[in-house]
Amino acid sequence: MYELKVESSFSAAHHLLNYNGECENQHGHNWKVEVYVKGTVLDKSNLLIDFKVLKKELNEVLKMLDHKDINTLGEFLNTSPSSEIISKFIYKKLKEKIPAISKVSVWETEKACASFFEE
Repeated sequence: MYELKVESSFSAAHHLLNYNGECENQHGHNWKVEVYVKGTVLDKSNLLIDFKVLKKELNEVLKMLDHKDINTLGEFLNTSPSSEIISKFIYKKLKEKIPAISKVSVWETEKACASFFEE
């Protein structure tokens, strides 16, 4: 089994719904995103997937979030856009283009992240 990982980032604001604390107020993060791909079959160049392709697709998804108020985006209306929900959103969007996506981790600080993957 092979596993690849790429990283990227975006900046955005959000606030949590149904939450009692500071995070119920509008605030922002410089989010770090890690995307993992797993597989057993390599192409003729012995690549699972070209890093350039993976980074391009990830950055296309992140453009949807970058410098936005996440709460106002259609996909997040009436939901609390936690790191968990954001990791799932990125995972599902990438999975449409790259079926070998295995996990997405979203870091809202250097010490706290949430991941989404399917079993």
